[in-house]
Amino acid sequence: MTGTTAPRKGARWIERWDPEDPVFWRESGERTARRNLLYSVLSEHIGFSIWSLWSVMVLFMGPGYGIDPAGKFFLIATATFVGALVRVPYTFAVARFGGRNWTVVSALLLLAPTTAALLVMEPGTSYATFLAVAALTGVGGGNFASSMTNINAFFPLRKKGWALGLNAGGGNIGVPVVQLAALLVIGTAGAGHPRLLLAAYLPLVVLAAALALARMDNLAPVRNDTGAVRDAVRDAHTWIMAFLYIGTFGSFIGYSFAFGLVLQTQFGRTPLQAASLTFIGPLLGSLIRPVGGALADRFGGARITLATFVAMAAATGVVVLASVRESLPVFLVGFVALFALSGLGNGSTYKMIPGIFQAKALARGMDGEAAAAYGRRLSGAAMGLIGAVGALGGLGINLVFREAFLSSGTGTAAFVTFLGFYGACCAVTWAVYLRRPAAVIAKASGAAAKPQLTSV
Repeated sequence: MTGTTAPRKGARWIERWDPEDPVFWRESGERTARRNLLYSVLSEHIGFSIWSLWSVMVLFMGPGYGIDPAGKFFLIATATFVGALVRVPYTFAVARFGGRNWTVVSALLLLAPTTAALLVMEPGTSYATFLAVAALTGVGGGNFASSMTNINAFFPLRKKGWALGLNAGGGNIGVPVVQLAALLVIGTAGAGHPRLLLAAYLPLVVLAAALALARMDNLAPVRNDTGAVRDAVRDAHTWIMAFLYIGTFGSFIGYSFAFGLVLQTQFGRTPLQAASLTFIGPLLGSLIRPVGGALADRFGGARITLATFVAMAAATGVVVLASVRESLPVFLVGFVALFALSGLGNGSTYKMIPGIFQAKALARGMDGEAAAAYGRRLSGAAMGLIGAVGALGGLGINLVFREAFLSSGTGTAAFVTFLGFYGACCAVTWAVYLRRPAAVIAKASGAAAKPQLTSV
């Protein structure tokens, strides 16, 4: 997203930014980009912890709270839904206010849901109040969209898979970290003290905002481009990638939020037992996300994404078998594999987005900086939409779980549904991005060449 309007002024505004220029990148660009990446990861990490707060708050909610498993799944789903919705405005806030400025604001906004939960987290609070506070935590989900849009602008195309994977993976780790913190509280103080966990996060939110204020930069060339948004909305690849991102990130966030509650509800684990297992899957999925980006840089995002969906379907089959046989060890093996694979797919799908729009630019006859600028413009606009739709996959997972447990008391039907969806993701990835297209025959009418997408 670039513009030609008057330059913005201020100590933390960078007026010229050209990461595709090797000399610029070597002399100053890489150092600046890496510094911004570091503090972006910290802020996004705290944002994910707050967004996933209710995945652990429900572990503290014993019989005294009077909320059944379906009600708890709906609390989690509410946080997921709001987090998905706010990703769209958060994406465009970077260009409107500056990446550094919005990182500070978005970090400080996390004080609202954390403080609200601190005030209401006790038996006797109405379900409607819990629902409203769970909705507030959705602002943490928005941090991902603004952070990814910001970091996408800092790095050259050849580095985007690694940088976006590291940025997202470091943020995703906020999920297992808050779950580990909950385990510590439950294991030491007991399940009756959720406020200890909430109080610990308040200074961390302030620290993330303060470091972003002191150490990050705004990129003046990054500006809102309504034309780019319109083009991204109209481009079929935006919605195809959003569908695939439901399968990867939707799975990661949906399973992260639901894992502990599934262990309690289907396998009869205590809050401490559930908390001692819940963090493992999200941790692996977060750590492996940069690997998915790096593999996509080397072998192509579409190839890694297809392999990931095939493996996710196989792992889901294992989970279905374990659910039917009520085998917790086998269930844990399959479910943790799903987390790791979803993290791998998160990295590869996000790498595909700039590659797709770069390929479209080349098909239009652009090259060099013109093609790179077109790719940045469209991919930046598309990322917010793709991220928002992908996060809605987490909502879908929790709603499907809710219905499965309401109707049968187990999650087996839900896992069968997920298995079918991964099969559809395999088919779409192969058909759109890997099936070798027939040779494009130039027509006398001058029809534009189709972009070569088999290497994105």
